[in-house]
Amino acid sequence: MALDELYKEVILDHYKAPRNKRAIPGAELTCTRNNPLCGDEITVYVREEDGVLAKVAFEGQGCSISQSSASMMTEAVTGKRVEEAQDLATDFRGMMAGDVGPDEDEFGDLVALKGVVKYPIRIKCAVLAWDVFQEAVRGTGEAKAAAPHA
Repeated sequence: MALDELYKEVILDHYKAPRNKRAIPGAELTCTRNNPLCGDEITVYVREEDGVLAKVAFEGQGCSISQSSASMMTEAVTGKRVEEAQDLATDFRGMMAGDVGPDEDEFGDLVALKGVVKYPIRIKCAVLAWDVFQEAVRGTGEAKAAAPHA
């Protein structure tokens, strides 16, 4: 199987069976953003415990790239310290911009999204969840503490 085919399989797997696609009751941080060009919408939920991302999940709708990227993002950052996750998000954005090489040791399944670089209009789809995640953990933009759930 060619590498491009393997990457497509990874993206389709995350699209068809997204990981962590749910709300997190009692999440301390949440943020919602959309990409009006193609209709992608992502809400990220974060539960942080002692500087560690204990739970990260998302809800949303959109194209296979945005939804797969959100699924992969939740897996990649859960369990990391906030600073490590922020660094990974910065590196991921760099990979999508062509500034950072696709290091499989660092990125794991996220390397599958590197192929999106061939389609510049789709890069926004791939980075949307990461931007929303970063806003949520920074508490910037419309990111805010989530209302407590009963």
